Amino acid sequence: MSVERSIHLMGTIIKLQLQTPVPNAEQIADESVRRLQKYEQIFSANDDSSALMKVNQQAGKSAVKVPAELFNLIKIGKQYSLYPGGFLNIVIGPLVKLWHIGFADAHVPDTMAIQERLALTDPRLIKLDEQQQTVMLARPGMEIDLGALAKGYSADLIKEFLVHAGVTSAVINLGGNVVVIGGNQQRSDGMWHVGLQDPQQALGNYVDVLKLNNQSIVTSGIYERNLTSHGHFYHHIFNPKTGYPIQTDMASLSIISPKSVDGEIWTSMLFGQDWSYIQQVIKTLENVQAIVINRDGQMLTCE
Repeated sequence: MSVERSIHLMGTIIKLQLQTPVPNAEQIADESVRRLQKYEQIFSANDDSSALMKVNQQAGKSAVKVPAELFNLIKIGKQYSLYPGGFLNIVIGPLVKLWHIGFADAHVPDTMAIQERLALTDPRLIKLDEQQQTVMLARPGMEIDLGALAKGYSADLIKEFLVHAGVTSAVINLGGNVVVIGGNQQRSDGMWHVGLQDPQQALGNYVDVLKLNNQSIVTSGIYERNLTSHGHFYHHIFNPKTGYPIQTDMASLSIISPKSVDGEIWTSMLFGQDWSYIQQVIKTLENVQAIVINRDGQMLTCE
């Protein structure tokens, strides 16, 4: 018997399936949903009342005391945003809102507007006070956007809660982020089977089925949010140095790793990079695999 929950949060459908026959499985599932709702109230960049938006609203004015989960994630995000050569930048919010790809008012901004927003995306201007647990953005107009990290971080927190509650077999699906606890007791091979989206096809069409046990898979792709303007194709994954979408033949990048937030970090850092560079980085990471699907359908894997 499994206990399941489905809820619309974080801009996607989140599904939980607990297979462990613990006596209070229903209450554990309900508590998981409550925690996910709490994390959305902390991390959302689209809700003016969220803890994150309070930091953004005080940009250039004052430091804001934040919940521990938010401080920790901003700290992680800043660390990797400063990493030379990577494409992750958690203060890219002003640029994302300027282009607004994926929304009805998406458009290609002029060069001057892009340069103005780029001046607000320096991660060195995130001021963190570990002792006070405060965050300050040094310039007015700056905005942190944790969209590249928050789902994975939230999934890891839920996994931690479930394991602590005695759950030994479960799947947490946050739309593009899948985390599995243990193996799948209902399959003869004892593995969770997770489909790898075909970037050329509608959602739900897979190029491969991956077998996971106590792992996470995170996929970033250009196939869901994009814009075609005057014959040019633009997607929502930006090069934080140029202010334009990353120019690449890559259609999707998937990272399989023990922790979902690591998958989020490395899909963001490596999307659009040369395959040789991706291989070089992945080889330095323990128990991490990468799967690239190019626009021509070519699939490349490394671990």
